[in-house]
Amino acid sequence: MVRIVVGGQINKQEICEFTKKFVGSAATVEVKNDLDAAMAMKAGQYDYYIGACNTGGGGALALAMALLGAPLCQTISMPGRISSDEEIIAAVKAGKKAFGFTAQHAEQVLPVLLKAILEN
Repeated sequence: MVRIVVGGQINKQEICEFTKKFVGSAATVEVKNDLDAAMAMKAGQYDYYIGACNTGGGGALALAMALLGAPLCQTISMPGRISSDEEIIAAVKAGKKAFGFTAQHAEQVLPVLLKAILEN
């Protein structure tokens, strides 16, 4: 079973609820503060980290980048730019484990990301 932790700076509970509904019983989903989420990822307690902030990379991914390293992290949306479905799928296939996005793009990027995670 896939284990997903929701971090980031904003809308954590909404993102968690959306994710739980989307993945159903195929994954476990929990919310943690950024530091605890990144540390739990580093410890292997979760398979994927997702988080939102206003820029898609700062508050959404800062601690994940610091603890996991930039090669495992990917911003999939930011103001003025949303990654294509193909780019999101490629990031998951390439082994990225932490994903950041802007909260206003959650309903656009999460279905693509979550489907790719479940199929990976």
